[in-house]
Amino acid sequence: MVRGWSPCVTVPCHSAYSGARDNAKLGTVSGDNNHGRRIMDLGYIGLGNMGGALARRLLREHKMRVFDLRPEVVARFADAGAVPTQSAQALARESDMVMTCLPTSAEVHDVLFGEGRVAEILRPGQIFADMTTGDPNETREMAARLAEKGVQMIDAPVSGGPHGANAGTIAIMVGAPADIFAKVKPVFETISPNIFHTGGVGTGHVMKLVNNVISAGVRAVTFEALAMGIKNGLSLETCTAVLQKGSGRSATTELALPKLLKNDFSVSFTLALMHKDVRLATKLGQDSATPMVLANIVRELFQTVINEHGADKDTQTLVKLFERTGNVAITAKG
Repeated sequence: MVRGWSPCVTVPCHSAYSGARDNAKLGTVSGDNNHGRRIMDLGYIGLGNMGGALARRLLREHKMRVFDLRPEVVARFADAGAVPTQSAQALARESDMVMTCLPTSAEVHDVLFGEGRVAEILRPGQIFADMTTGDPNETREMAARLAEKGVQMIDAPVSGGPHGANAGTIAIMVGAPADIFAKVKPVFETISPNIFHTGGVGTGHVMKLVNNVISAGVRAVTFEALAMGIKNGLSLETCTAVLQKGSGRSATTELALPKLLKNDFSVSFTLALMHKDVRLATKLGQDSATPMVLANIVRELFQTVINEHGADKDTQTLVKLFERTGNVAITAKG
């Protein structure tokens, strides 16, 4: 059992699984965009930082069922027009396409085959789209089990953060058979136009790991270089201005450095999640006999800062490791 997951939040478990149905029907919609075709009934499980932002984008054009472990979050989405459900099973029972955005593949597995028991009631023809940053091999194993029931599982992780989701610019990497990709692409286009078909099931997660291990490495080397530069007479303001216009430009210089200038360590993406992604990438490298010397170092840098400052801190906190090892103040104190 995954700690913290429970399929029942607002009602006793026997009620959630006794066959009581959510009677809200989405029906068919006619219009220029769908030419009278039936729009898929959507369900979204996991309304956290990222999942919530993605679900809000979908709500602009789709009526959608939602479920989360926190009743107050479900209530807020209900106020915004979503159809609240009392369990993951209740949501899946009424949805053509079930979407998840959870911390790890372990939680996805528990929703499907553990306490959530969603796999028990999925029926042939349904699509299960996992937008978690997950383990490609675990995803493929879950997809194989669902395929025995005639259910298609696909992976569709995202990159760009909650700000990218809110702005409608986030990248969505979809691992799916071509015919299923064609079917789900219009749904994902509600979130963002930046949709990429990466190949078969699991390749979306592989692409996301490639992206995040590069992102983590660039962040680490940027902070390391800043420590050297500032200790030798530069200011953080100067470094930020030049790096944003030079060949060292990156998401770190565009997004992270302006936050450092404000001494802003508010949580957008935790150290624990970044460490998990780099760990999954290096494990995939090991399993496929692909040396990842630099990525392994980056993973251990994140482990070190987690040990020193806590897993729930923002990835910005990595800068404190280089402040300590370089004996230099990069950010303002206080």
